[in-house]
Amino acid sequence: MSQLTDLAPSLSPRHQAQGARSAAVVAALASGFLAAGLGLGFLAVLVLLLWITSPYPDSGPGGALHIVADLWLLAHGADLVRTETRTGTPAPVGLTPLLLTALPVFLLHRGARDALTPQDGRPQLAPLATGAWVACGYLAVAAGVTGYALGGPLHAAPPSVAAVVPLTVAAATAAGVWSAAGTPAVLLPRRWHPGAADARAGAAPRAEAAARAGAAGVFALLGGGALLCAVALVAHAAVAQEHFLSLSTTVSGRFGVFLLALALLPNAAMWAAAYGLGPGFAVGAGSTVTPLGAADYPVQPVFPLLAAVPGEGPGGPLTWAAAAVPAVAGIVVGCLSGRAAAPVAGEREPSWRWWPTVWVTALAALGCGAGTAAVAWLAGGPLGTETLAAFGPVWWQAGGAAVAWTAVVGVPVALTVRAVRLRGAAPLPVQTSVAAPRGRVRPRRWTWGRQGWPLWEPRSRLAEEWEEEPGGD
Repeated sequence: MSQLTDLAPSLSPRHQAQGARSAAVVAALASGFLAAGLGLGFLAVLVLLLWITSPYPDSGPGGALHIVADLWLLAHGADLVRTETRTGTPAPVGLTPLLLTALPVFLLHRGARDALTPQDGRPQLAPLATGAWVACGYLAVAAGVTGYALGGPLHAAPPSVAAVVPLTVAAATAAGVWSAAGTPAVLLPRRWHPGAADARAGAAPRAEAAARAGAAGVFALLGGGALLCAVALVAHAAVAQEHFLSLSTTVSGRFGVFLLALALLPNAAMWAAAYGLGPGFAVGAGSTVTPLGAADYPVQPVFPLLAAVPGEGPGGPLTWAAAAVPAVAGIVVGCLSGRAAAPVAGEREPSWRWWPTVWVTALAALGCGAGTAAVAWLAGGPLGTETLAAFGPVWWQAGGAAVAWTAVVGVPVALTVRAVRLRGAAPLPVQTSVAAPRGRVRPRRWTWGRQGWPLWEPRSRLAEEWEEEPGGD
């Protein structure tokens, strides 16, 4: 009995650690539950408000709640299936309103970041473990919503939900974890351009500069596309107003049409950006809408945003002017890359040579193309079968055109900006590399993020921080 009594105090710290870990797991799961609940609650308020104010509701509260579940899954990129069609054949609904997608992405990002924020008296897990538990809590709610949304004339497609929703949740949660960890730069391989002995010393700043320039290029494309779409809507304002008024005669119905058009505005911006890039987009199976011409239009649905689509026929100087959108995006990418390549005196980073500047701009162009392809993939999708099977841009064509535009325009601009900044201000001297001892090396350094979590960092470039493994030369 005395031996057991003596062992009890020694076991208490382990029990305390297990209890602290369990509390941290529960807190992370609660963050995921809360993020999913807030998104569902916001959509429920809007849908129930429209249902209550509608003078002729088609269904009861159960039908309205099914619409809430369908919209919530659609916001994550999942496809829906519409069974009540004229032909009796189920028709897919895969066009995701991007403004609706921003809601769950923001809530998940914020939930993961808040779960990793240190608080007094609350235990902390590792960043990856916390993000995984937040995602598990969110996916548990998504599984319940999917089961509820399987019935009805408009329901979720289980294969699409299983394939797309976890990817969306993982991406948004990873972004929140990355933001909470202090946004560490993505490091490039050691030999990321030929003949550079100091590539390892500048890999992280160059990768970060390329990522920033690529993201800025995507935003420039979307901003230019939004401006192009606004100009087209103003030019066809009478047709857009006619479509808006013909869709509904009640205040609640017109408010619903307005909300849907508002949620689809980012989609329209991406369509217009793809139009300026050259590949264009489709408004039905077999149709093409490009600056060089538009042809083979099917019977289009009546919707205000579709009034901005140009009429059929060959293009002209006015449509060719849409190429200014990707040109401006290339200039943005080049300016940011050139500024990063030649810091002025007083900044801590050294200037780059012309060859790394070209590589950083090319890498930024690849990032811009990847981001454009992802947004283009989300912005399009089917609205039915046969004629309505193709709506929006082709993602790989839009992404490839974005890479070509930003690389061709951005590289000369980056070199020009670099030359001007080097001539206008005295840059810092270029870093010189320190030769490391011969033989195989292994990394042994760790660094700590903004919140005090261990993050992997490559080996220091100083020779004294390298150590040979047994058996080196």
